[in-house]
Amino acid sequence: MSQNILNKVAETFRPTPVMPVLFLGHGSPMNAIQENEFVAGFRRVAAELPRPAAILCVSAHWETRGTQLTAMENPFTIHDFGGFPKALYEVQYPAPGSPALAELARETVQSYNLEPNHSWGLDHGAWSVLRHLYPEAEVPVVQMSLDYLQTTEYHYNLAHELQPLRERGVLIVGSGNMVHNLRMVDWQQINKPYAYDWAEEASHKMKQFLLDGDHKQLINYRCHGKAFENAIPTPEHYLPLLYAVGLQKPGEKLELFNDKPLGGSLTMTSLKIG
Repeated sequence: MSQNILNKVAETFRPTPVMPVLFLGHGSPMNAIQENEFVAGFRRVAAELPRPAAILCVSAHWETRGTQLTAMENPFTIHDFGGFPKALYEVQYPAPGSPALAELARETVQSYNLEPNHSWGLDHGAWSVLRHLYPEAEVPVVQMSLDYLQTTEYHYNLAHELQPLRERGVLIVGSGNMVHNLRMVDWQQINKPYAYDWAEEASHKMKQFLLDGDHKQLINYRCHGKAFENAIPTPEHYLPLLYAVGLQKPGEKLELFNDKPLGGSLTMTSLKIG
């Protein structure tokens, strides 16, 4: 770590009380510009948070070989979707980056190699929710990718090693959806708050595991039958949840919010730890 980065880390990331952790069900990219109960829930939770020195965000929408961290001063806003209104593509979230946080995270994690990235930016899994938490885009943001070659245990254990960042003023945010099956969405009633039976079953069991602190069952989600197979056909929207629970300390409070399904096969359930 260069002396300049060392100085920046010492200046910015001083010891603090333990910061909370969030998992946010981000849903449609349109939540970035729509007013609804879910974005109101994001704002309510943000009002309860201590002021972070920076944000580390794990988004469902950045999958890589190896785990990477954005390490540029000014990440750009990525519009990684298609077929939406022009107004959504015009949204910019010009939050600064934090090379110092990227280096601090790399130094903090001892068991895994985290690679700096200077080309990605902030995808909609990050900015569509962060713009409701911090609309002025003044808090520095670093994104961390999901290594799609790794096991659920890898992601959970990596999160556990990030815990010291919580005591340096870093707000860690996972952004995905617990139940996320776009192939089975009822697009005619996408905004209707109902769930198919299998989605309700999977959601209920996930929430029970969360409230019981039964992380092993969450890690081993493939062992829970057909309802979970339908709820998590691919893992990228579920894995950010494992980062959140991997950061939970023993006995630490977990609060659910935005706990509603949409369109049969999605849930917006979010949580705050701490």
